[in-house]
Amino acid sequence: MEKPNLSFIKEIAGDDIEFQNSILEIIKKEFPDEVEQYHQNFSSKKYKEAANNVHKIKHKISLLGLVKGLELASEFELQLKNENTELHENFIEILNKIHVYLYA
Repeated sequence: MEKPNLSFIKEIAGDDIEFQNSILEIIKKEFPDEVEQYHQNFSSKKYKEAANNVHKIKHKISLLGLVKGLELASEFELQLKNENTELHENFIEILNKIHVYLYA
């Protein structure tokens, strides 16, 4: 099972630990708000807005090295634009993994 990691961030930042930490801090700061906005829009059945939230979250999924998670989020974003919520539970699993990784 795929787990969040810093490999992509390290690839981008190279040996610049300060830059790596900066990226991680931005993710930690923005992630909870973006997830909350997603939950609000999804529960209100504002699926197009929820798709926009997924789009923003996808960048964090990518930065945290979740290749399969990014594929799923991309598919879910497209589905939401057509009011298809089939992948919601799978997307929530990804969000939960990220939350545990960032804040545990």
